[in-house]
Amino acid sequence: MRESLMCMYSIKMSVIVVPDMSAGISVNDYYKGKNVLLTGGTGFMGKVLIEKLLYSVPDIGTIYVLMRPKRGKSVNQRLEEMQRLPLFDRTRNERPSSFKKIKVLQGDVLFENFGLSDVDIERLSEEIYLVFHFAATLRLEAPLKDSINMNTCGTQRTLNVAKRLKKLEALIHLSTAFCYPDYKVLAEKIHAPTVIPADVMRLIEWLDDKQLSLLTPSLLGAHPNCYTYSKRLAESLVSDAFDSMPVVIARPSIVCPAWTEPVPGWVDNLNGPVGLMIGAGKGVIRSMLCDGSYFAQVIPVDTAINAIIAIGMIEGSRKEKPEVIPIYNINSGHQKPTTWGDVLRIGKEYGRKFPLSWPLWYPNGDITTNYPLHEFKRIFYHLLPAYCIDFLLLIMGQKRFMLRVQEKISQGLEVLQYFTMRPWNFPCPNFESILTKLQPEDRQTYNTDLTDVDKGEYINSCIEGGRIYCLKEDPAKIRINRLHHNFLYVLDWIVKIMFWLFIFSLLAKWLAPVKDLLSYGEPVVKRLPLLGPAVFDK
Repeated sequence: MRESLMCMYSIKMSVIVVPDMSAGISVNDYYKGKNVLLTGGTGFMGKVLIEKLLYSVPDIGTIYVLMRPKRGKSVNQRLEEMQRLPLFDRTRNERPSSFKKIKVLQGDVLFENFGLSDVDIERLSEEIYLVFHFAATLRLEAPLKDSINMNTCGTQRTLNVAKRLKKLEALIHLSTAFCYPDYKVLAEKIHAPTVIPADVMRLIEWLDDKQLSLLTPSLLGAHPNCYTYSKRLAESLVSDAFDSMPVVIARPSIVCPAWTEPVPGWVDNLNGPVGLMIGAGKGVIRSMLCDGSYFAQVIPVDTAINAIIAIGMIEGSRKEKPEVIPIYNINSGHQKPTTWGDVLRIGKEYGRKFPLSWPLWYPNGDITTNYPLHEFKRIFYHLLPAYCIDFLLLIMGQKRFMLRVQEKISQGLEVLQYFTMRPWNFPCPNFESILTKLQPEDRQTYNTDLTDVDKGEYINSCIEGGRIYCLKEDPAKIRINRLHHNFLYVLDWIVKIMFWLFIFSLLAKWLAPVKDLLSYGEPVVKRLPLLGPAVFDK
């Protein structure tokens, strides 16, 4: 894997390098007065994009955000809630008037024309210059119908709307670097899908859920889940639209908490590596299939957003249409090589110094490539404790939940382990070239180079981000957490000793060699019954 990492830049024949577009225009100059449309604005990356545009591009026009009502809350209520997040603290404190640039469109990519009226579409067609298509379902375990309807059909609906935008300069489609798992090298190029996307989109309309579930394995082929499969089909649709509109594909790897902006460690969900570290810190994840020698292919969310905003300027300001669709693999794994083993070691060290509050058990999980060993640990460290806790809750008349939690964890691990048990190679010369196309004053504001990042400091900030923004824990209570942590450490050793004494007692009881060994000090008559008493009478 290390050799493949070093040679990934030597792959030139299969990589399309974007020509240098260096020009006398800054990012802010390009976006000045331009209106943009964003789908998926309430997602993790969508919110960071909005904040970055508001804060770093003060002269931007209107940011139209497609949003749907949810859980009884109107789109305006959801927008107000979003603006109160710590994510927007610096914008709220330094540039509060910039929030007026956000306009909500009540709609959904699940509907044709987003559910907007023709009047709304016509108005947008005269105003929008760039489209950022972020809307997607990220649930790796989602069924085929949900993934295709949102990720593939939703992309087609977005393209249909974009075709009606008269001033469109660029549509940036957010994909994933993992959408071609059947290739060892995932270069910045398009590969043909295994099926025609239109056929699959018709299938989810014609077939019911049961029929689709039977058909799904044969459709997925090498894909580990419906998410990467639906994203691959979506890329094919975007590629087909390249002849008629200015489209770009951005492929981030695993998106992780922010490195510096807007707040170090900012994250709003426990997906991916952060969820694993938090689950391990809470003592509910004790084993995972993972090859610790493979590199973690990740990208901080602020670095990914910096790249996407810069890509909008680079591709939107082109004077001539490129010969092929521009594709950017947005990944920093090669800039600061960090193995999964490094992540585990650093996370454990930090977790012991600054433990999370009230873990269910002493957090001492581990990774392995041995499937039988993993299953053994999963049964004894995951399932049996869950049954015991639920049994105690049943006795006390409380609602049982632990087994349900462990089932969700097992499902999540089963999906994630695919990405941690094989090497990934993402050549990204187009991504690497972004800084060369920016003006000197923009290279810091939209930095995409993480070569000098301290990986230990970053991993620690990820854990703190999960603690503060997802678990809502108070960092001031670390001292109390340590007391509980030390108590669980002692209890963990007591249980381990008791467990192995129990195992040894079973061996002593049922294994004949052990029984003979333990009976060494007994009378000879008892040990040699076949000789009979007459032998000893003599």
